[in-house]
Amino acid sequence: MKSYDENLKILKSITPKWTLNERIPLTNALNRILASDIIAQDPHPAYPTSAMDGYAIKFNNQDQKIKVINITPAGHDSDININDGQCIKTLTGALVCNQADTIVPIENVKFDGEYIEIIKKVPKGFAIRDIGESYKAKELLIKAGTKLGYCELALLSELGYSYTNVLVAPRVALLSTGSEVLDIGQTRENKSQIYSSNSISISSLLKLMGCEPIIMPIIKDDKQSIQNAVQNALNQADFLITTGGVSVGDFDFMRDITREAQIIVDGASIKPGRHIKVAKINNKFIFALPGFAYSAIVTCVLFFREFIEHSFGTNLAHKSKAILKDDYIKKSPYEEFSAATLSNDNGVLKISTESKKSGSSAIIGNLAGGAVLLRCPSHKTKLKAGEVVEYENNIIIKNIWYNNNC
Repeated sequence: MKSYDENLKILKSITPKWTLNERIPLTNALNRILASDIIAQDPHPAYPTSAMDGYAIKFNNQDQKIKVINITPAGHDSDININDGQCIKTLTGALVCNQADTIVPIENVKFDGEYIEIIKKVPKGFAIRDIGESYKAKELLIKAGTKLGYCELALLSELGYSYTNVLVAPRVALLSTGSEVLDIGQTRENKSQIYSSNSISISSLLKLMGCEPIIMPIIKDDKQSIQNAVQNALNQADFLITTGGVSVGDFDFMRDITREAQIIVDGASIKPGRHIKVAKINNKFIFALPGFAYSAIVTCVLFFREFIEHSFGTNLAHKSKAILKDDYIKKSPYEEFSAATLSNDNGVLKISTESKKSGSSAIIGNLAGGAVLLRCPSHKTKLKAGEVVEYENNIIIKNIWYNNNC
């Protein structure tokens, strides 16, 4: 059985690029994937601009009284010249007048009628934003494949965009299988039945990934019914995710259905999710995830998130490192991805699994509270406190712990 990294390399090597795009207003573009590069056409600012309220002067005039001859507010297109001994009161964001090379803050001067006297000098060029300080003409500002957050949208707005091109959200059908699984709102007929949390958790993850989830009706453990449901889902969607039916039980029919297709991932040497399957039917990808809620979420993050981000061209880095706070003892011979909590210990990023419940792969609550996934390699039996260890971010959106681009 191949390792996680081996399977991921194979999967990425055949991942198709998603290029279908649409033009939408910026007000609807939050968390959408940018379809094309954004390049500055002009420098910003295009002219020297004041960074604060003050007086635009000639630097060499700071030892004399200076006459205030005018005022320039932001947004005023002024073309005023100053001579020695003159200045312009210049407000934040206003263009700096001709011949001025320094802004003296208001609090650095005292007034004497229509003159100012500088009581605290400033260096040459102080508080003047140079041409191209924010960006230069032809500078690449946002790469295609970027998930648009508030910072990117602000930049697009500053550039004058009201609409932008984003990738169309791929439709991902979500099909849960299992005779024991009930849809939300159904009444239990016996004590062995459980409510489907996978339809909510996986569909929520898909939205965060930039996809449009299509929740299909739950299908009981009948091979023909599952085959029909799979075909129906593939007819409606671009990709299909199933949960349940991939293990080795007598009624795990998704395992057999995927094997009748082109198999790409036939299990992985990981815990949880050892029985995961990825296959292609008529050039459409099927991700057959385990039925346990925790396992389904973890394998969706480890496999489908990597797949769809590679397809989008985003290629975000989800691996990070931290110092292990407590010993971690492995429970299997496989590579383990265990729910863990990050903490800031006097500026040191630490990770621990101590607050998480021990048990089966059904404990979905272990992923609550912004949990990450501690990664323990297959060749190790334990990880010792104080070690630098690797973890996977179990999140889709940007988090200040890990991404400070803005």
